[in-house]
Amino acid sequence: MKILNLVNVKFWLFIGCLIPLATYAQQDPQYTHYMYNTMSVNPGYTGSIGSLEANVLYRSQWVGVDGAPETQNFGIHSPLSNERIGVGLDITNDKIGPSSEQFINGNFSYTIPVTYKTKLALGVKAGARILNIDWTKGTFKNQSDVLLNNNIDNKLMPSLGAGAYYYSNRWYVGLSVPNFIRSDYYDDIEEAVLSDELHYYLMAGYVMDLSRSIKFKPAFLGKVVAGAPFIFDVSANFLFNEVFTAGVSYRWDDSVSAIAGFNFMQNFFVGYSYDYTTTDFQKYNDGTHEIILRYQATSKSNRIKSPRFF
Repeated sequence: MKILNLVNVKFWLFIGCLIPLATYAQQDPQYTHYMYNTMSVNPGYTGSIGSLEANVLYRSQWVGVDGAPETQNFGIHSPLSNERIGVGLDITNDKIGPSSEQFINGNFSYTIPVTYKTKLALGVKAGARILNIDWTKGTFKNQSDVLLNNNIDNKLMPSLGAGAYYYSNRWYVGLSVPNFIRSDYYDDIEEAVLSDELHYYLMAGYVMDLSRSIKFKPAFLGKVVAGAPFIFDVSANFLFNEVFTAGVSYRWDDSVSAIAGFNFMQNFFVGYSYDYTTTDFQKYNDGTHEIILRYQATSKSNRIKSPRFF
């Protein structure tokens, strides 16, 4: 019992250390399929499913708007022979307006069994960001600004993040700061290069059986950024016969989404979502499309988490 109490104390101390660091923010890439793309937000998730997992994701935001955000993501992770250790790789390409940015991060996690049914994983991620801006693309408010005459080519910036992921077979709670290091980024509102800010992510989800063939999973993802209102997503997904998934999601003061997906060939999952903008900006775009393809290798352990709904 003393060991379990010590683990819980360390967990909340870790959480307390993350909170004051997450008081700044820039706009990181956002995903509707965050519940299936968790490692990109929280490195503590790395290796948590007990087998190799890989996914690719494509997001086209605000279709019909020139220079609208477009994101591609690839992630792969697995536990090692020592199942408490997880390693992974996460690569993201994000484009908006005249800028493109690549994120390349290695992920590492260490899992601590808390009880027979629950585990706490502490993760870190480290890598680099590469920023490119071509000011000849588009028009700008201040055409005479000398900064607009100098493109940014392959500017390399370090990245370092951390996360905690506490979970069982049925639920999870996570807290993370994907990048502690402040670097430059392109702001499409200011049409300028600004210093970025830290992000603070809080996530949670729960799976319940409605019947033998239907599972229900509510999930939550919140983000805190300095100088911006609290941003959160709430989703509700249903899994039918361990094959077909359908649900809805709501992003506060931004959009509502329809989500669908299905498992096939035992190890593969494909998902699609459509986001409908709920602000006045809906007049100028045709919504947002996102698709994800995920592969999960068969676990060598008989204690694989079930259901595999997160």
